[in-house]
Amino acid sequence: MGAATEFIAAIELSSSKIAGIAGRKNSDGSLQVLAYAKEESSSFIRKGAIFNMDKAALALTSIINKLEATLQNSIKKVYVGVSGQSMHTVMNTVGRDYLEETIITQEEVDAICDENHAIPLVDMDILEVAPQEYKVGYNYQVDPVGVAAQHIEGRFLNIVAKANIKKYLIQSFDKAKIEIADLLIAPLATADQVLIENEKRSGCALVDFGADTTTVSVYKNNILRFLSVIPLGGNSITHDITALQMEEEEAEYLKVQYGDATYEEPEGEEVAAITLEDNSQSIRLSTLNDIIEARMEEIIANVWNQIEYSNYDDKLLAGVILTGGGANLKNTEEFFRKQTKVRKVRTARFVRNEVDDAENLIAKDCTQNTLLGLLASGNDNCCAEKQVEQPTPSQPISGDMFSQDEDLKRQAEEARKRIAEEERKAKEEEKKRKQEEKRNRPSWLKSTFTKISNSANDLFSDDENNFK
Repeated sequence: MGAATEFIAAIELSSSKIAGIAGRKNSDGSLQVLAYAKEESSSFIRKGAIFNMDKAALALTSIINKLEATLQNSIKKVYVGVSGQSMHTVMNTVGRDYLEETIITQEEVDAICDENHAIPLVDMDILEVAPQEYKVGYNYQVDPVGVAAQHIEGRFLNIVAKANIKKYLIQSFDKAKIEIADLLIAPLATADQVLIENEKRSGCALVDFGADTTTVSVYKNNILRFLSVIPLGGNSITHDITALQMEEEEAEYLKVQYGDATYEEPEGEEVAAITLEDNSQSIRLSTLNDIIEARMEEIIANVWNQIEYSNYDDKLLAGVILTGGGANLKNTEEFFRKQTKVRKVRTARFVRNEVDDAENLIAKDCTQNTLLGLLASGNDNCCAEKQVEQPTPSQPISGDMFSQDEDLKRQAEEARKRIAEEERKAKEEEKKRKQEEKRNRPSWLKSTFTKISNSANDLFSDDENNFK
């Protein structure tokens, strides 16, 4: 394709990868994907939050360079999704009393909203506000402007997170010299793209199974009613499988290829087993899936606990919608039904919008719904306007006028190689350490069930604000 001059660019940051996308929104609501790039992020993002800004900046620079190479143009700014373990919702109520019956104006509503934003929070930021209904007199109104009353009460659902989440994210983009067009709440962008209007209106819970976290969002009457992030995800299952004395890469492969949330060994048949690629050991399928089922049971139990905590567990007429990479585990829908009282469960493997993806850049496997949601949420053209400087006799065009940019790219490449070499050495040392541990490691049965039994005690030690 030729150089793209009008497009929206967006970046999603998760515990497994940073992904960037550029595309267009058509007038009929469909999306056209123009470019896609990703970088592995486990070395600098944990539980959805950046902890190493230098590495994050390098990865972001790489993503932008790859996108620009495909677009054949420069990116001026990007839309960025915000998520993370500490994100959750807090309800707040702000009221006004009048001496006599008064017609509510937009100025009054704005003043109530401003007062809500001013509530004191310790080490937390309000990232977004989801207004609920306004109580005007004895009635509830979505829009109270023009209604006469002596009392108005605004109910607000504040989406909050630790201040460092936003601070470190912005600093990482600053280091990479990338302008942020807007910070978007990633779970809201996902919901807007995978939930249909009837589900939001009738009442539903969206469960997004990520690598390190699982996000629960509850909707009713087209309004977000509750949001919480659980510090458990697909990596929790992978780590449990490593107790069978194998590396994480091998454990992840076994989970994806042979994992089954409802596996039952057929009676009277030969015991099914699988062998690792290096033929180092043979593992029974029932053994593998017993470990997977134990952790999945814990994750879903905590998901359901949050849905009950929202007080909407008996109001979800449209049921539960699953998405995210963890939803690809075989028979997850059936297992969710068995573990909860919800009968309506479906998996959203792709967004509702029609997507023009001629190069097959986007997979329909639940993993890129959020990224497409961020793309659909953007409005501004993110293409940089080229500034052409006309030559004059007193100011001839220099052949190295962009040498500074080349120097920056060279420095970034050298830093990237240095970090890659450090990571390679660290991985080699870690591999040697794990091999040493294998020789002294207790049986997988003891270590596995000790890990699972202990998880209940320290499940939420990272962030006590997530659960009451």
